[in-house]
Amino acid sequence: MRRVLLAGLAAVLWCLLAAPGARAAAATGAPAVPGDLTAAEVTFRGDGGLVMHGTVLSPAHGGGGKRPGIVLIHGAGTGTPRTKLMGEAVEFARRGLSVLVYDKRSVGYSLFERSYAQLAGDALGAVAALRRQPGVDPAKVGVWGLSEGGWVAPMAAARSRDVAFVVLVGANSQQPLLQQAWAVHAGLRAAGVRGRLVDGTEPDLYRVLADGELFPEPYYDPAPTIAAVRCPVLAVWGVHDLLTPARESGAGFAEALRRGGNEHLTVRYFADADHAAHLTPDRGVTRLPELAPGYADLVGSWVTDVTSGRPPASGASGPEPVQATPTVPVPPVEWWEAADVQAGALVVMLAGFAAYPLGALVRRVRARSAPAGAGVSRRPVSAAARLLSAGGLTVVLGSFGYVMYAVMTGAKLGSPGPLVAGRPVVWLALQALAVACVVATAVTGLAWWRRRAGVAAGERVRLAALMAGGLVLVPWGLYWGLLLPGL
Repeated sequence: MRRVLLAGLAAVLWCLLAAPGARAAAATGAPAVPGDLTAAEVTFRGDGGLVMHGTVLSPAHGGGGKRPGIVLIHGAGTGTPRTKLMGEAVEFARRGLSVLVYDKRSVGYSLFERSYAQLAGDALGAVAALRRQPGVDPAKVGVWGLSEGGWVAPMAAARSRDVAFVVLVGANSQQPLLQQAWAVHAGLRAAGVRGRLVDGTEPDLYRVLADGELFPEPYYDPAPTIAAVRCPVLAVWGVHDLLTPARESGAGFAEALRRGGNEHLTVRYFADADHAAHLTPDRGVTRLPELAPGYADLVGSWVTDVTSGRPPASGASGPEPVQATPTVPVPPVEWWEAADVQAGALVVMLAGFAAYPLGALVRRVRARSAPAGAGVSRRPVSAAARLLSAGGLTVVLGSFGYVMYAVMTGAKLGSPGPLVAGRPVVWLALQALAVACVVATAVTGLAWWRRRAGVAAGERVRLAALMAGGLVLVPWGLYWGLLLPGL
């Protein structure tokens, strides 16, 4: 039962998130290259032997000696094409590096399935390919990881001494589930939302999704992997990063590396920059194509120094990052809030609320074919029952749809709609309707009890299903905050 419902939810989420990524992934192939750079197409084996394709950009007129190299690791997204990172690749190559950027895998990776270890294997395959390129010093090749790549790059470095350095942008030292719940919470708070919807409903939804295996690697702890990194690390955040708790992440990386004995961490925060260290005109809502001033220069000079045996001492610089709220733990669910229980509640409510109008339709069809003068059973409190049926379906489907919309757009500062005292009008309307459904449940049950002797067997079955849906709605609505209008 749970699998059926979760499959339906997966289809909805795929349409919302993964399908756009799949369309973007179709635009692969050799990118256009500026005249001051050279490009070489490469093919290499990723994790599990998967054939992967990339481009190596290098300065067209390099100086004497062999160059350092850097492999770019994508953020989250299925089959993300290399063109997504060509802006960074071009700028880093212009700073004297050979840069390998490759198309991200789609095999074994989706919105609901991924392995950071597998992605790290892909990155190491790219490192091996770059180390073989003409003009590249194989002892001076490192990795650069953006966002999700911030979990992958340290894993690659911890697994292989071939990785000479690590550059991180918008990386997280927290568990993926905690980071994502924080990002949506911060986005909704920035949009003006307050109350139970943002402080309880949103993180609870993520916990249920994780329990239902719809959120891959939710409780992965990056700290031990970071502590195992022995090469120098450069960590960069934009001060207006809305997807990463930058202040806490910087401290988390410093603590983990220090615990592992690595004293070579450079932390830099860039003003007017977003999650990817691109310029943003509106505090992280919009990403411009341009990199933050000084970011590419920093990467070029830092890599040159590190690979020349001059790693800088640990330290942080730049303006204080904007992190309006701290992260909050997102623990696993208890038994009564588990995905199986939630799926069962949805089945009971949807079946019960839908059974009432379907039963009425069947009765009408039978009445038309019945002999003239045949009796028709009474319909107790039809107005309250109809309200419960229609209102219950609206509450269940509407609240699920709205919460999913809020979660899918919250981290991008999507509009929650008009607000009243920090509460979205849509959510307030659903809360009011949920309260009305509880009242209708009581009225319908009382009327059924009073007239039970005159209710036909078929009608009793229909009312029993409806009442079951209404009764389950009470604890379900309390858990998700629908029956807490003041919160």
